[in-house]
Amino acid sequence: MDFIATTLLLFIVLDPLGNIPIYLSQLRVVPEQRRRFVALRELCIAYLLLLFFFFAGSAFMKLLSLDIAAVNIAGAVILFLIALRMTLPIQEGVSDNVGTHAEPLIVPLAVPAVAGPGALSVVLLLREANPGDSMTLFAALTVAWLISAVILSSAPRLQRILRDEGILAMERLMGMVLVIIAIQMFLDALRLIGAIDA
Repeated sequence: MDFIATTLLLFIVLDPLGNIPIYLSQLRVVPEQRRRFVALRELCIAYLLLLFFFFAGSAFMKLLSLDIAAVNIAGAVILFLIALRMTLPIQEGVSDNVGTHAEPLIVPLAVPAVAGPGALSVVLLLREANPGDSMTLFAALTVAWLISAVILSSAPRLQRILRDEGILAMERLMGMVLVIIAIQMFLDALRLIGAIDA
């Protein structure tokens, strides 16, 4: 497992740039002096959930009797859907909090914004596909989360610097990279089951 490639993959899946609008809209109702604290709290909750899937992933696979090839294909499909959402954004409604003045807790900033189904399944997939590289994956996950945490906790400043157009352009570029990664994962799964020649 390549550390840099894995970190980049996890960073793209966590999608901090795409989550900036969600964080901005949800933190609008929070007093300004508490916004950074709330953002960091939600990011820590997301990290704990990712770690749960990291450590419990193998037991989860055995419990459900899942084949690694099936998980590879499922991971590729999920990554492809995430990439489509990044390159062709649609309104999902997770950022709507109209009429609510309470601080966001767990939903939607921790889940599904950061630790969404895509991120959790990719962590599970990588752990199962690379059982001998646990420390590399753990380090890559932590670094990807740290970079995402820095970006999302600085969301208002980044939006002022990059503006909406810059954030959208960067997110679509990462989405295109993710399409390529998803197709590669799908081909690897087909090779694993012998459907195509190596």
